[in-house]
Amino acid sequence: MSIRLLDVLKHSTLTPADPVIRASAAIAAETQLRWIHSSEVLDIAPLLGGGELLLTGGQALASATDKRRIGYIWELAERGVAALAIETGAALPSIPSSMVSAAQAAGLPLVELRKQVPFVGVMEAINSLLVSESAGQLQQADQTSHAMAVELAHGSSLDRVLAVLADATGSEVVLTSTAGVTLASALPAGHSEEAQAGQSQNDAPAGAGQDHVRDIHVDVAVRGIPSARLTLFVRGEADVNLARIAGSRSVDILALALLQRMPPGLKEMAGAALIRAVDSGTQNWRLQQLAPAAGIAVYAQLVAVVVRSAGSRQIRTNVEHLLDRVGQHSVSYADNAELLALVALHPDNVQEDRNAIVAGLQSIAAAEGIVSAVGPVASGISTAPWSLTEARLTLELAADGGPGRARPGQSGAALDAEAFAVERLAFHSLGEGLRTDFVRQQLGAVLDYDAQRRSLLVETLRVWLDSGCNTAQAARELHLERQSMHQRLQRIFSLCGGDPRGTGRLAALHLATRLVRLPGPVTSGLNQGAQQATSATLPVRG
Repeated sequence: MSIRLLDVLKHSTLTPADPVIRASAAIAAETQLRWIHSSEVLDIAPLLGGGELLLTGGQALASATDKRRIGYIWELAERGVAALAIETGAALPSIPSSMVSAAQAAGLPLVELRKQVPFVGVMEAINSLLVSESAGQLQQADQTSHAMAVELAHGSSLDRVLAVLADATGSEVVLTSTAGVTLASALPAGHSEEAQAGQSQNDAPAGAGQDHVRDIHVDVAVRGIPSARLTLFVRGEADVNLARIAGSRSVDILALALLQRMPPGLKEMAGAALIRAVDSGTQNWRLQQLAPAAGIAVYAQLVAVVVRSAGSRQIRTNVEHLLDRVGQHSVSYADNAELLALVALHPDNVQEDRNAIVAGLQSIAAAEGIVSAVGPVASGISTAPWSLTEARLTLELAADGGPGRARPGQSGAALDAEAFAVERLAFHSLGEGLRTDFVRQQLGAVLDYDAQRRSLLVETLRVWLDSGCNTAQAARELHLERQSMHQRLQRIFSLCGGDPRGTGRLAALHLATRLVRLPGPVTSGLNQGAQQATSATLPVRG
């Protein structure tokens, strides 16, 4: 008998905490637990295995930004954590509504513990029960993997091997390649009429009730290279923990089956290995060794692409089709909610290819809500890690309020690292103190005016300078009448020493407006009210 969340909330060690479910209550009754863990660390998700009830005292959440709190919820949900319980009190009087909304959207049961209880006592009591249960699940999982090995030894198809796992766990089982192609699938005995149910129910909103399908993902590596993904769609009363354990125990059998029947293409394997090497900062000789095997010339002109999305397999397919269509050759690798790619550009059309990639990603972003960034052109595989680093930095700069550009988290966005060249240079080369001093020297009076009046003169100046001092264009982008735009400019000129056009001050002012919103103390001259007004009033620009 599986131990469920509601059972634990009614346990004598936890009832003194006066628990109440704040989000995803509809699926709490069927949420099964594998373990109970406690931590105040916000970056805990990668260290969890899925199926845990995570207890936290809320101290770290109390001092975290709202963006980090929401990210914490999504990271736990994507890791397969069963539920999150937050203790409220002096440090965190209540659970922020943004976290409640995120947990509801992610399908993560969120519990408020309104009184203090010793977490150690709770974990000792409940985990002892879970250990007893897991012993039986481990035995069943080992029997299942043995039966799968027998089927494989007798030459059965991949579908038949997966059918053993499906019958044992009561789950629909699908094995896909890293490119998203279905290699094999199976339904548990007696469920043939539901052949399409798993995927459709899995796409249903969180909290769909008794028919809610929970999916478990297990990566399958062949010779150390991720080559396939096993997904178990667990329905209704089926044991989620058994499915998780049995799926993990079947990895070696499935890897052997892939080697015997359909070994991954060498280029696909080399491409995944190449991107992982670029991402991890592997030595140059290793990159030069892997690139030709992946179909990329050592001295090719290439760009790195980073796509962040918790979306469907179809998004990856759309992105890969775009990169293959535009570039000379591309390789990609998906890691959790991040897709990394390297694209070799045609030597005679380097800039045109790169522009087409940015434009194509913008179309996908608008349709799918993804966030992506295209790095600068790298001359040869040796500098590919630099292009990847700059693409990621561009995403971070935009997320921290980059100057007027589309922000991840607000809507789909495809960002061009070249459009952030000034910010990237300043981030790498200028310390926070130097940036702060420079901005204050150039824009001090305007910053003070904005802080006192809650006005938007600094942002107005930046948009005007970005437009090439084109007053009409800047007015359109800011949704202002031309007369209002002229009035703002006159006020700005009076504060910063006159009209900068035709003087050597123009470049310095432009640089200052670009640096003013980089992360760090540069923004100390802007009060929070003015910054919030800027974010709420100005249109998002791609």
